Amino acid sequence: MSMMVIIILIVVGLILAGGISYLIATRVVSDQTVEKKNSQHEPGQFIKLGDAKDGLILNIGGVNSGRYLKIGVIVELKPSKNTAAKEGKTLSPEEIKILDTAVYVLRSQKIEDFDPTKQDQLKEMLKNEINTTLGEDRVYDIYITNFVLQ
Repeated sequence: MSMMVIIILIVVGLILAGGISYLIATRVVSDQTVEKKNSQHEPGQFIKLGDAKDGLILNIGGVNSGRYLKIGVIVELKPSKNTAAKEGKTLSPEEIKILDTAVYVLRSQKIEDFDPTKQDQLKEMLKNEINTTLGEDRVYDIYITNFVLQ
C-alpha cells in the first residue's frame, strides 16, 4: 500500500512540475512578443551618406598613414513633419550635419576600431553622435552596406 502512495505522489509531482514549466514558458514567450511589437516603429526616412555609388571614401589613421576606408552608410531617421521630398542635388542642412558628424566619427577611430567584430560598436557610436548633433533621438538605426579598408 505504501508503494502505491509513493507512486501516486511522484506522478502528481511530475504533473505539477510539467504544468508549472508550461506556464512559465508561455509567459516568457508572450512577454517577448509584446516587447517585439513595442520595438517596431513607423517607416523612417533613409539617408545615404556620401556618393550615391561609392558612399564615403576617407583617409583614416592619421594624415601620413596612407590607409583608406570606403564605407556605405545609410541612416534611418524618424520622419519629421517638416521634411519634404528633396529635389535636385542639394543636401538639406540636416543631411549636412549628419554627414559631417559621420565623417568626424569615422576619421577619429583607430585602425583597430574597424575590426569586423567591432562593427556594432561603430554603428552605436555613429547613432549616438548623430543624435547628439541633431539634438534629439531621431536616429532609428545605422546600416553599413559596404566596407572596404585599404
